[in-house]
Amino acid sequence: MATATPADPHGFRRRGVLFVLSSPSGAGKSTIARMLLESEPELAMSVSATTRAMRPGEVDGRDYHFVDLERFRTMVADNAFIEWAHVFGERYGTPRAPVDAMLSSGKDVLFDIDWQGAQQLHQIAGGDVVRVFILPPSMEELHRRLTSRRTDTVDVIDRRMARAANEVSHWDGYDYVLVNGDVETCFAGVRTILAAERLRRSRQTGLIGFIRGLTRSS
Repeated sequence: MATATPADPHGFRRRGVLFVLSSPSGAGKSTIARMLLESEPELAMSVSATTRAMRPGEVDGRDYHFVDLERFRTMVADNAFIEWAHVFGERYGTPRAPVDAMLSSGKDVLFDIDWQGAQQLHQIAGGDVVRVFILPPSMEELHRRLTSRRTDTVDVIDRRMARAANEVSHWDGYDYVLVNGDVETCFAGVRTILAAERLRRSRQTGLIGFIRGLTRSS
């Protein structure tokens, strides 16, 4: 799926990174995703489609593509999603065409998706995918964060907490696991992972030619 991104200072290109952030709701992945996008100009956000209602302050096409159930089902039938899943009675999916366009333009792509989506994406794109799971420091702290957001009812918070335990059980399906006790420290860790993965030898698509040039000139 991934394509080469613009040449680095040494003249060879690298493959794009499909960078996945997952966490239980309230553990901080959305905040860290926003910080990454603000600090990494070569990174672009994959905007999911969803059947859930738009929340105050959200913008269609920026936060999500808000679609009705019929439209979502049509997109599934047309194979328009890279991955999709049911979450809290709603459907969420990653449209394929925008991701392909971002990769073609030389962008790495950031995914804010759950473990189901991460698994599907890895099955499709394999080594181009880097999966990072973010844990809360404790379940008590997670509950406090969910409550302090004041966006969900008590019933929804209870369901999110129940789902969080299930999501945490899938930690071993990720390449990296970080604990978000302090958002700045966690962000620094995530950014270090992204930088290292961009330098992975398997992503340097022009490295063989570069080395041949070195050996010819020696």
